[in-house]
Amino acid sequence: MKIGMVSPYDFTWPGGVTAHVAQLARELGRSGHEVQVLAPHSPSRECQDSDLLVPLGRSVPLPSGGSIARVSLSWWLYPKVRALLKKEKFDIIHLHEPMAPILPLCVLEFSDTVNVGTFHASYARQHLYRMSSPIIKRWQQRLHGNIAVSPAAQRYVNNTFPGDYEIIPNGIDYDHFSANVRPFPKYQDGKLNILFVGRLEKRKGLRYLLEAYGRLKWEMPDIRLIVVGPGNPDRESYRVISSQNLQDVEFVGRASYEYLPRYYASADIFCSPATGAESFGIVLLEAMAAGKPVVASDIEGYRGIITHGEQGLLFPKKDSDALADTLRVLARDPELRQKLGGQGNKSAEDFRWEVVAGRVENYYETCLQAAYGSSRTRPV
Repeated sequence: MKIGMVSPYDFTWPGGVTAHVAQLARELGRSGHEVQVLAPHSPSRECQDSDLLVPLGRSVPLPSGGSIARVSLSWWLYPKVRALLKKEKFDIIHLHEPMAPILPLCVLEFSDTVNVGTFHASYARQHLYRMSSPIIKRWQQRLHGNIAVSPAAQRYVNNTFPGDYEIIPNGIDYDHFSANVRPFPKYQDGKLNILFVGRLEKRKGLRYLLEAYGRLKWEMPDIRLIVVGPGNPDRESYRVISSQNLQDVEFVGRASYEYLPRYYASADIFCSPATGAESFGIVLLEAMAAGKPVVASDIEGYRGIITHGEQGLLFPKKDSDALADTLRVLARDPELRQKLGGQGNKSAEDFRWEVVAGRVENYYETCLQAAYGSSRTRPV
């Protein structure tokens, strides 16, 4: 099968959707399909998946849901996209965030094959789709199939574009994160390590983890907080660090994919205090695959992965007192940490890429059969 995978986001910048697209494309390629990724790019940046990429347009940064989305806004893509689709004759075009500007809309305008959309986003308010829905509804109607990565993502998009959505989650490289790797020696000094992994954006909730850590540090001096991820702490996080004179907080910065499992291996507890706008939780799955107990905010996107008391513990979002209490429970109970970590490791196996990609392939077949009948091939 010849598959065109479309991402609205710059393929040379790291992010949840771009990682999903690249890893799904790789897994489908291992299954014998021919996959090309159509996405914007930054010519000055290296791309580790350049062999997959068909670059279409340069990106510009736009604020989106407390983060930055790097998308192309060039309408000059239209003739280039039309010529590409005519040349390649894809059997399936799989568009990620298909209603995002502007590349997916260009592709939908000229596609004459079966189009499948995957919706990743989930925000508390519907502004993303409602503001533009009268304009983009015609393109949404060109989708032959709809995937949502979680119930949270399904709820978000279904409020604006009601329809049938197949829930197929994100995947992870389970073997990469579950491998028996060596922890970093500097963290093996007897202190209990709490790990945060994520971009240092306000919505990731680092401020609340710092506040909770500050409360615990007084009564449990032998703890450490390791912060892994690109960016700089927000103003509130800096205020907490300064006002409480926090000790044993290490900001690592961006960690390579190769070394990330070693940070999980070095941790005793993984914590993700995100405040919302999370449709899923890749970092939760990575920690679970590594066999680590998870403490996470009780938000819709995380409840699809974590059941309180099974793979980890949930606490009310933005509540640093509750977070401190939850971390204290795990810090004082190594047997509970081991139990939750073991159960999380087993749960994470369901999110292996080979499992997820298999479900995507099956959905492609369903959409092809609905469009073309039992032949499942496009009429010549």
